[in-house]
Formats: sequence, structure tokens, C-alpha cells
Amino acid sequence: MKKVFTTGAALLLTTSIASAGGIERSVPSVGLLYEDGTYLELNFGYVSPEISGTQALTLSATSTEGTKSGNMVEDYTQLSLGYKQDLSDTLSMALIFDQPAGADVAYPADTDYVYAGAEASVDTNAFTALVNYKLQNSMNLYGGVRAISTSGEVELPFVPGGGYEMTTSTETDFGYVIGAGWERPEIAARVSLTYHSEVTHDFDSDETLGGSTASTEFSTTIPQSVTLEAQTGVAADTLVFGSIRWVDWSEFDITPPNFEGASGSLVDYEDDTITYNVGVGRRFNDTWSGALTLGHEPTVGGFAGNLGPTDGNTALGTAVTYTAGNMKITGGVRYIWIGDAETEAPAAFPVPEGTTLAEFEDNNAIAAGLRIAYNF
Repeated sequence: MKKVFTTGAALLLTTSIASAGGIERSVPSVGLLYEDGTYLELNFGYVSPEISGTQALTLSATSTEGTKSGNMVEDYTQLSLGYKQDLSDTLSMALIFDQPAGADVAYPADTDYVYAGAEASVDTNAFTALVNYKLQNSMNLYGGVRAISTSGEVELPFVPGGGYEMTTSTETDFGYVIGAGWERPEIAARVSLTYHSEVTHDFDSDETLGGSTASTEFSTTIPQSVTLEAQTGVAADTLVFGSIRWVDWSEFDITPPNFEGASGSLVDYEDDTITYNVGVGRRFNDTWSGALTLGHEPTVGGFAGNLGPTDGNTALGTAVTYTAGNMKITGGVRYIWIGDAETEAPAAFPVPEGTTLAEFEDNNAIAAGLRIAYNF
């Protein structure tokens, strides 16, 4: 059943990217804390999204209602590493590197869409150190420190007065992780509840507006989250598993001061998100096992941001694990139906507040993941 554990956890981790709210790209699972002995894993993911919309109002003689945006987001890759080691019969530690959030916005420049040529990127790297303590009643308590390094930049040609550009410093700040788990290995049962605290960055930024560049400062919070993960055996060599994740995205806001005076917030979210995943894993023999997963994030309604025009999703995934001695290799793929969204015309445009700028419909993404894991 350990082989089935690995398959399910790997699929949820390596191919869940690009299917969560806000700018979230990966969710560090605490599953490696339950691996035997010394354990090392490498995860690689590739995501190919297709997100395009249609302008809903006329703003000029060329930028008219019905103008297509073209695909406004680029393909991207993800990398994560995990290492776990026992320190005693009751104490273990883990180190995790991941890239928890990101954005790669690039509206095609060869259209008449109002955001044509707009670009934005957010890059993050996170290091987490955890300590896990096993109690006598099948319970375990874990916690640790998480450091997140973040930077970003944006270019918006449509802003009156010559466009707008902004770049930030790279800031590294700290949060914490706490959680508790319960397991019954003889029936392949496990439940864990994990809390990640918010991490606040104070950025130095260079803003260029109307041909004039100024050095400014602003703060952005990577939001807190709670993740519930569970699994249990239901028959010989068969496992069901799932997770529920809440993220406080209503606290996320990117508002550089000079841009705020011209057009409000660059990025903000009115609602939190809850993401659900369920799956079933099956060991076929000592070498091969596989899994299927279904994920869903409900829509929240209202306007979505022009730099992230999506609202909820549904995802179907599959994975296969090959076991050779102490090594396990898992490959997974996930197809994601991205929820339809409407975006609002920014304050810089001469239209009433609450006017729909564009409608984004029938979009999707394909995510593929590979995990190589080794028990020493």
C-alpha cells in the first residue's frame, strides 16, 4: 500500500499546479513526513494554459466590441524538492523547496484588444523546514518555519500618458507551518490538517507613469491557508484519498501607490477560495500502480482581474507509478476546465465603474508532472 500512497500524493502535488485560486501554483504536501527512514524526492511540472477572451465594449475605432484577446498566459514549468530523515524513533525532520505562487501574463501585442502588449510576472521560491513528533496514540504533531522569496514586474501599454511599468525588489520574508496528523498503517488510513501562516512582503518598487519614474514602496501579503488531507484503504491494494484546501485570497492585493492614483489596484481578489480533490489509487503488482483524481474549485462570481481572468475550475487527472527497488518514478497528467469569467474596465478608462470589459469563456489547461523518489 505504500506504493499507492506515493502515487496518490504525487499526482495531487505534481499535477495540481495551475488549478488553484489566486496565483497559487503548488501546494507543499506533508505526505513525505510519513515516508519510512530517509527519503528524497524531486518533482517537475509543466503547464500549458489556454486563456483568451472577447472584448465586451467599444473603446476606440479599432478596439471594438468583439475584439479577441488571444491567449494571454504563457506556458511555464515548476520544480520542487523534498527531503525527510528520522532523527529518532519519535522525531523526524523534513526540508521542502517549492515555487508556491507565480504569474506569466503576456497579452499578444498584434491584436486590437485593449490589453494588447500587456505583460506581468510574479516569481516565488519557498523553503520550508519541518519537525514531526510521533505521539503514543497514532497521532503526530508537526511544525516549522517557511521562507518565501518573491519579486514581480508589470508593463501596461494602455494606461493613458505613455503606459505604465513597474518592477519590484526581491524580498524574502518568513512565516510558519503547524499541523497534526493521525494514521493507522495497517488499514492505510491517514488524516492530516496543516496551517500555513501568511507572509507579508514590503517591496521597494520603481514605477514609470507618463514617462516619469519614481521609487515607491508597497506591501503585499501571501495569504494564510488551511489544508485537510485524508486517505484510507478500502480493499486489498486499493486506496481512496482526497483533500480540501482553503486560501485567504481576499487578503491578497498588489497596489503600487502611483498606479493606485491612476487606475486602482493592479491585482486584488474579493473572495477566498476552497479547492477539493478526490482520488482512487490501485496497486496492480509489485512494480506498477496507478491513480485517478477529480478536482473542483467552485466559482465565486463577480469580476475577475484582467491579469488573471479565471473563476474556478474542474480537473481530471491520472498517474502511473513504476517501482524498482527503493526508487519510485511517477508520471501524471491533468486536464483542467477553467471557469468562465468577466473582467471589469479599469478606472483609467472613460466608462462607468462596474462596466464589463471582456468575457473569458471555454478555456483550459494541461498540466503534466514527474516525480522521482528514493528511500535510503
